[in-house]
Amino acid sequence: MGHYNMFAGRSAERLAALSDGVFAVAMTLLVLDLHAPAAEAVHSEADLLAALWLLAPRLLVYMLSFMTLGIFWVGQQTQLNFVTHSDRHLSWIHLAFLFTVTLMPFSTALMAEFIAYRAALVLYWLNILALGAIVFASWAYLERAGLLKPDVAPGIGKAVRRRVIVAQALYALGAALCAYSTLASLGFIVLVQLNYAVAPRIGLLQRL
Repeated sequence: MGHYNMFAGRSAERLAALSDGVFAVAMTLLVLDLHAPAAEAVHSEADLLAALWLLAPRLLVYMLSFMTLGIFWVGQQTQLNFVTHSDRHLSWIHLAFLFTVTLMPFSTALMAEFIAYRAALVLYWLNILALGAIVFASWAYLERAGLLKPDVAPGIGKAVRRRVIVAQALYALGAALCAYSTLASLGFIVLVQLNYAVAPRIGLLQRL
């Protein structure tokens, strides 16, 4: 068993390829919760616009989840680009990460269906929290196991940890807003996601 552990799961390229496939499927499944208005319920332009307006909350949650997965895909691929090779423990850490990725379509559908309920919002946030926690644990393991490339600057690790901690603190603040309104909560999380997706170049947001 000891010898097996020495050579199991050493290919970072295979791990990245598996991750690409899982993310692609999860991101595709998100859109399956969006359904065009039923034709029998639409008899005019006004009916169609009204039906599309009712679809807006689902579209908002879909957009939020797509950005979430996009941001974490970029984060994971960035980490894997820094490693010399993988090992069995890193592979299982990333498999745990991919497990939380596959939960995103479910938590998204739950949030879209029960958008006014705090429990749905909290479960959705816990999904994001799990993603961030495993990304943080993955980087900590890379440093501890000596799997990083020799040319990785010392400040990279500090920047990665700060980014994850700040992002998760902002997500937690957004989740806490559900005590006031779940829509306010989602709106705040959308702003956080836009910051990390668009990477603005001004003020405090530039450093997050």
